[in-house]
Amino acid sequence: MAGGAGLAKRLGTFVSGLLECGAFCGIIFGWASLVFVLKELGYFRWLCQPSPTNHTQGLDCSAQDEQFSLVFTIGSFMNNFMTFPMGVVFDRFGTLAARLIAISLYAGGTLLVAFSTPELAVLLFPAMSMLSVGGILLILTNMQLLYAQGLSLQAMFLFLAACSAWHLLRTLFLMPRTRIPYPLPPAYNYGLQCPGRSRSYRTYEEKRPPGEDGPEEIPLEPPVPRGEAPPGMTFRACVCSWLFAWHVAWLSVMQLRHYLFIGTLNPLLERLSQGDFNAVSTYTNAFAFTQLCGVLCAPWNGLILDWHKRGKRRRPEGARGVLADLHAAVVSLVVTVVQCLLFSVCAAVPILQVQFATFVLQVISRSFLYGGNAAFLAIAFPPQHFGKLYGLAMALSAVVALLQYPCVALLQGPLQGDPFYVNLGLIAVVLVAFVSPVVVARECRRRAKELEAAGTPLTAPPAAETPAEMPH
Repeated sequence: MAGGAGLAKRLGTFVSGLLECGAFCGIIFGWASLVFVLKELGYFRWLCQPSPTNHTQGLDCSAQDEQFSLVFTIGSFMNNFMTFPMGVVFDRFGTLAARLIAISLYAGGTLLVAFSTPELAVLLFPAMSMLSVGGILLILTNMQLLYAQGLSLQAMFLFLAACSAWHLLRTLFLMPRTRIPYPLPPAYNYGLQCPGRSRSYRTYEEKRPPGEDGPEEIPLEPPVPRGEAPPGMTFRACVCSWLFAWHVAWLSVMQLRHYLFIGTLNPLLERLSQGDFNAVSTYTNAFAFTQLCGVLCAPWNGLILDWHKRGKRRRPEGARGVLADLHAAVVSLVVTVVQCLLFSVCAAVPILQVQFATFVLQVISRSFLYGGNAAFLAIAFPPQHFGKLYGLAMALSAVVALLQYPCVALLQGPLQGDPFYVNLGLIAVVLVAFVSPVVVARECRRRAKELEAAGTPLTAPPAAETPAEMPH
């Protein structure tokens, strides 16, 4: 593109974007490592009560674990619930405003943790909420590793706060101020450039003369091709459909299982190891490493979708293509539930060594869960509603995730730390997620009958050309 963003800038944007997504996100999934450090520093230790029969140094710290669980519950709730309003902010005000808000929350949250003390442990509540909503945060799975090497909690979080400068520079130099137009106009550019150069550093939208329409007015998502979605399917119709309702249930029950596992991992390891500090440290490190490997699992679900819907044939077009995608989504949904079920079964086995398998299954299941959630919403519903449906699904699942705190209270109270019955209940709850692929399969049959009645063949002609796929 002459006069547009050069190859170096586009490559820099791509590489720095990968680095930012890989190293500055997923705060919630590093909670197990962070709580290990916080316990060692004495946060909420005043809640521990003498208990000579307890295996952890003569103290009953169930109330301490419950308080940490409350911090995690609020943080994870804010992480999902704020997806919808933050998406509205992004759509309304653009990239620059959304990133400045995220950077401010990130810096504020890290500073609160850095300057917190056991006496000011209450600062963890706003800090974890701010870090969760920020969204571009460092994966905290290596916090315990660094702490073991002599770095203080304050030093680690001051470093994370300083990283806000890197985020700010990337926002100014390598990101557009508003939204990226689709399709890209000629010589499209973004970010800031050196003085003396042409004014092409501004986005195409900012350079357009007042009152003149341009390509940037085209929405991000291409219009729905005729026949690819139920005609006249409004946002309200999507939300009120059984397809969406059962998908939210699918997402909610499995997310609850993951959050409860992460939030209670530290006391679980303490119980299974008989309070062995070194064993807890080793298994916490193992969990941290598996979380870092989650990026390697992310493409697998996409491969399942592509392989199943295509096979050796070319992807059909129009309504037939959407139906093929929906059929593929059934397989993806089932595989995700099976993985979560296996993970739940392993987590229920009261043998410490089995937890290595639990960690592996958990990170694979988590990757399939969140990737499959976005893919399904893009396939099953009109693309112009994707952002709103995704935000709403995450917000509703966040409300269900609040059940993790009463589960922890039940575990630490009447069950006296024994997770057997809670694990059995969670296995039963995960089974509910199998309803979603059944509903999708029935929807596939219904749409197939409608196409047959309309005289539309369900397979692509052998010599058909492969059309350019719409981005989901």
